[in-house]
Amino acid sequence: MLRRLLRPSNLEGLVSSNAETINVSDIVNIDARVGIEIRDLRKARDTTLDGLSEASGLSKGYLSQIERGISSPSVKALHNISRALGVTISWFFRPGSNDNHLSDLVVRASARRKLTFVGGITDELLSPNLSRELELLWCTFPPGSESGSEPYNHQGEEAGIVVIGEMHLWISDKHVILKEGDSFAFESVLPHRYANMSDGECIVIWAITPPSY
Repeated sequence: MLRRLLRPSNLEGLVSSNAETINVSDIVNIDARVGIEIRDLRKARDTTLDGLSEASGLSKGYLSQIERGISSPSVKALHNISRALGVTISWFFRPGSNDNHLSDLVVRASARRKLTFVGGITDELLSPNLSRELELLWCTFPPGSESGSEPYNHQGEEAGIVVIGEMHLWISDKHVILKEGDSFAFESVLPHRYANMSDGECIVIWAITPPSY
């Protein structure tokens, strides 16, 4: 059985997050929601509690209590968890807005969760969370960026539309150049890869099911 995998462009890791900051109010207000965010991200990463325990250096029991809202993680524990799951600690503290009561339904443009990877690709999560069956991303590809030289595959389906620039997409033995306004959809079990081979930036709105952020 194929596993859900990270996109190869993400496997190189994040750009250095030394400038990462969180607000004191966030630290004070760590609550059960943080545990839910950890659980949803862990599942999207197709990682077990055992795997997260090994990667983070935290006990499986402690992680389980955090996910269930029984225990509140320390900032150090959150740093360990975020590194193990390939995000920054700020992932768990979304920017506030005047309509927090809609946080599970709406993502304001200024409050997107954003990750920039070593390969240059930036992913912004357009979905409010990873607990649903569908994940929506705003993906920015600088010139020369790619998912990798080798195709990959995994369970699920994906679709998208190029909103700026052009993208080369390989699916099995097919190769297509997608330009602004072109869209695509395919089963993720098919070997695929993608690249921006142009001199300009490419932006794609990308949908993936199930979530595999």
